[in-house]
Amino acid sequence: MLSGYSSSITPNIYVNPVTIKKQVSTPAVSEHTTHYTSAPTFKGVTPDMGIRTSLSTKEEKKEYNYLTKHLDKEGRKMLNMVLKNGTLLKNDSNDKSTTLENLYKMVSTPRAEGMNPDILLKHTLKTIADPFTITQRFGDVPDEYKQSVIDSITNNSKNLIDRKVADIELTDMFSGCCVAASEEFNLASRNPAEFARFAEGLTSPQMAVKKEIKLDSLSEKTLDAIWLLNAFEIPYEAKDFNTATLTIAPDKYAIVREQIQERNQDELERSPIDVLMQSTFMNIGSQQSYNTLNDKRGGKFSNDDRGLIDFEKTFLESVVEDKNITSVTYQKVDENQRVVGYETDYNSVKEQLLETLKSGKNIIIGYTMTDENNYIKGGHEITIVGARTDANGELSFICNDTDDDRFEPIEYPASYLIPMIHHAGIPTDIAEKNMQQTENWVLGVRDFNGQQPN
Repeated sequence: MLSGYSSSITPNIYVNPVTIKKQVSTPAVSEHTTHYTSAPTFKGVTPDMGIRTSLSTKEEKKEYNYLTKHLDKEGRKMLNMVLKNGTLLKNDSNDKSTTLENLYKMVSTPRAEGMNPDILLKHTLKTIADPFTITQRFGDVPDEYKQSVIDSITNNSKNLIDRKVADIELTDMFSGCCVAASEEFNLASRNPAEFARFAEGLTSPQMAVKKEIKLDSLSEKTLDAIWLLNAFEIPYEAKDFNTATLTIAPDKYAIVREQIQERNQDELERSPIDVLMQSTFMNIGSQQSYNTLNDKRGGKFSNDDRGLIDFEKTFLESVVEDKNITSVTYQKVDENQRVVGYETDYNSVKEQLLETLKSGKNIIIGYTMTDENNYIKGGHEITIVGARTDANGELSFICNDTDDDRFEPIEYPASYLIPMIHHAGIPTDIAEKNMQQTENWVLGVRDFNGQQPN
């Protein structure tokens, strides 16, 4: 639920999200209803221009017709919807393939052993049609899987206490995947073709996807960017001084969770695609140390075994979106986990958020919840997707929360939300306009070994 905010803040305190929420005027979502497209019309968000909404080649018509044969009535309705709103023919993926091409590949080529391509297609399409259905809630482990899962968690220990502890952990698990789920939402809502490409690759026999990124998305200096790739232990091939091709994959146990959800998904639980996306993103951020079975991680940058800290979040966001992101810290927190002030004023934060939305980007934020003495008692990551001003001139932010069990946007008054924001992922060019920021990864390196890389 909570990712750590900095080395001075205790990460992953499990608390319920705040309850002061105003619902956006959108219809309620049932299991078989979609209400949102990948082109939001909230104030501050600019829809894509020049979209294609009709099939224009024989190949596109063949692929579309093939998909309809693998979908039920509701699935065909969603497929038609994403065609008509321009999502299906977008080619905003890393290799310029369209959403349609990747969905077609998902059902026309082999999947990883035990995966059902029709089920995967249904969930991928549903997520693209309505990204608000993404959730971080873990599914339960049915009895038929329980012993093998416990074997994996305990390394086949015969110690009854170890096995009982693992069994208890598997019961009603809290999820530390809020950062990963927020990044999944970002990808599905802003880059549907890339989301479909990820879904296709992660469900393929290789269970991996290749992604070419610009090294300056990680750092202005090439050698520092390479240092980061090595530090996060992500497999890569540096093509030149400008680009690198990364191999992105979930942890080895993700397929177990995926297949449990294919066969046993209950209401409000993660879909098989949620499992694979979030496992992959947790693995990227935790230096390839994540374990999907118990939602724990290792890695060198955090002492906590749950969630991701902001340094890791920034790396994840920069890699997946191939954009130079700065994690701007707004709250000042002392060594006792107490909010003691702010790095900048209210209006500056507001303007940064609005400018980022106007640029067409969602904003993943980490907020804190404090007691009456400003001591932090928990926190959470959510995504700001838009803003609006009411008749009284009050600004509100429209957000997505992957842990509120509601498949719809929520709305917070800016006056309520902004003081709670500890950090936000802001495009570097916007962040540098009115705040002096040290590259976030540099702070992480200082915390880790007391010195900067060359």
